[in-house]
Amino acid sequence: MKYFEVDFTLTPCTQVAQDLLSALAGEVGFETFEETEKGLTGYVQQSLFDESALQQVLNSFPLEDTRIKYNVREAEDRDWNEQWEQEGFEPIEVKCKTDDGKGKMLVIHDGRHLPSDINHQTAAIMIEIDAHLAFGTGTHETTQMICQTLLERNMEGKRVLDCGCGTGILGICALKLGAKKCLAYDIDEWSVDNTRHNAVINQVDDKLTVLHGDGSLLDSVKDSYDVVVANINRNILLQDMERFANVITPQQILILSGFYESDIPLIRDKYSSMGFCLLETKKNGDWACLVFQAP
Repeated sequence: MKYFEVDFTLTPCTQVAQDLLSALAGEVGFETFEETEKGLTGYVQQSLFDESALQQVLNSFPLEDTRIKYNVREAEDRDWNEQWEQEGFEPIEVKCKTDDGKGKMLVIHDGRHLPSDINHQTAAIMIEIDAHLAFGTGTHETTQMICQTLLERNMEGKRVLDCGCGTGILGICALKLGAKKCLAYDIDEWSVDNTRHNAVINQVDDKLTVLHGDGSLLDSVKDSYDVVVANINRNILLQDMERFANVITPQQILILSGFYESDIPLIRDKYSSMGFCLLETKKNGDWACLVFQAP
């Protein structure tokens, strides 16, 4: 996948200005940011970059005394998870309570850093993620919130759709929890390959199908799905909501994340207008996760 790298220079450069800019740029397609001494560096898929929309955001920036300049260049192809591939990550525990008081737990690990002490009274489900050029090691708040939501629900026999699968962690999680099958897709061919790789590692490759493409793939999907998960940016969630509605089984569950807490009202209202019923809201830091029931 090709990205643009956009260097933003803020004058004055304050933490408040950096936070506001990252939130507003995220609304027009930017996926990730790095703080710099003079401002931010943002990354956006070339196919999603809308410079006029970015300019509108900057023209209406709420801090009137802050001047913003930017420079756009093509980002070099690089491994977005280089740190994880070289160093790995410590095991991540995702827990939920159960009626019997014992609880349930997922442990996400990289295959090299294994958990040394797991509560034996808790049924721990192990997920190994080997991240190569893909998003989804389990360290991000949005991934953890969706994994926890899956853990809290009965996945037995469910048909799952994973939209923008990254490493495949969400589909793999659902399958490990008893789902019958999963269809996953991602616009990034590296992510498609990585999802297949991780499905083999976790011994669920016979139940997981991965396609290369964007939400338009759903226009030709004939099956319906009991659980639809999408951990992608706000604009794509809004763009593809009719497609999600067309493939989800009536009265079943749609789990959305990848957006900020400030985006909740917009996403809630848009999906509610299509008949989706909001069941649950999760928050972790500045990030949010919404769980809907389909009409």
